[in-house]
Amino acid sequence: MPDDETQTPTLNRGAAARTSHELHAQRLPGAGDTPAPWLLRLIAVGLVLAALNLRPAITSLGALLEEVREGLHMSGSVAGVLTSVPPLCFAVFGVMAPRLARRFGAGAVVCAGMAAIAAGLVIRPYIGSTAGFLAASALALMGIAVSNILMPVIVKRWFPDRVGTMTGLYSMALALGTALAAAVTVPVTGALGGDWQTGLVVWAVLAAVAVLPWIVLVRDRTPAPGRPAPAAATATEAPALRITRSRTAWSLACFFGLQATAAYITMGWMPQIFRDAGVSAGTAGLLLAVTMAMGVPLAFVIPRVASRLKQQGPIVVALGLCGLIGYGGLYLAPAAGAWAWALLLGVANCAFPLALTMIGMRARSGAGVVRLSAFAQSTGYLISIPGPLLVGVLYQHSGGWGLPIALMAGLMIPQMVAGILAGRDRTIEDEC
Repeated sequence: MPDDETQTPTLNRGAAARTSHELHAQRLPGAGDTPAPWLLRLIAVGLVLAALNLRPAITSLGALLEEVREGLHMSGSVAGVLTSVPPLCFAVFGVMAPRLARRFGAGAVVCAGMAAIAAGLVIRPYIGSTAGFLAASALALMGIAVSNILMPVIVKRWFPDRVGTMTGLYSMALALGTALAAAVTVPVTGALGGDWQTGLVVWAVLAAVAVLPWIVLVRDRTPAPGRPAPAAATATEAPALRITRSRTAWSLACFFGLQATAAYITMGWMPQIFRDAGVSAGTAGLLLAVTMAMGVPLAFVIPRVASRLKQQGPIVVALGLCGLIGYGGLYLAPAAGAWAWALLLGVANCAFPLALTMIGMRARSGAGVVRLSAFAQSTGYLISIPGPLLVGVLYQHSGGWGLPIALMAGLMIPQMVAGILAGRDRTIEDEC
């Protein structure tokens, strides 16, 4: 009996330890077991909800830019600064994402990012000054920036065999959120009394909902791609990657930056272009929504097609030509062919999911994807900063949209060249 009494607690402790290990292995990858299906479904839901929140802070502002300018007494040049804040924040804060993910876990960082978006969107409409509006916008954009960088990382980690499909899924959700904010911000503002502050703050609700799925992963410390660990990998892989020596990485960064320039000019200024051409505010918002909505189906299709091709150059050229035709129409007949130009520019804006797909394809390892994602996106967003600002300055001083649209069209040429170079069948590990 004494032997039984002393053995039973030991057996119970062993069973408890095994049960704890099994539950942990169910929840998190890296223990050699397949993650539980419910967990993968929850992460997929989290990816979709996070992606839905990566653009409404920007496109809702574009739809109400004229009202915000009047309410805060902004000049055209200051509004240009406002439209340049997103890429600036993405460049500055995006660099921090890999380090934060290594320290706190990617899930915890995305959770905090969604909370930052919600807080920024609640604060900015009511802060009462241009400087405060910019600061609160920066808080929201900080959350967007780190989540932008970590989306490909999370996909590569949790869905390594479905990179194209999952990239397409969250790219489609991102496009849907972008389009939804552009389409309904003006009608919602009118329905809620016509106050632009209310029209902007409603998007905080969507961000708050997106926090919930990621709470499960707040304590996830399982080594993620790029996290230092296990001796041999660290010794052989990390020092070998000198990403700034890679021509492919630089080409991808330039392609990402130029497509981001076009995207943020479009999101920030396209409704104003149509409004100045005589289109009503509501219709101008719908036109922007159409442009963004083109990314919903194409953002799902393009990554799947691109991942099956050895070289993505032909897709880059096709998207660029759509952009050139769209800008040409916007220059010659902005109101008469508005819906056609909106559709074509929407196709051109699908360079974003293509760039994300190429990030996953141009590196062989998880560590390579982390570094390439951080480098290409952060450098790319730095490249994109002057574009929206320059458009605002040209618009302010030329008194029309001729020169700004010519600039937008001109930038499509180097975008196509950089995309062709980035789309070649090679990886950064071959060049670093």
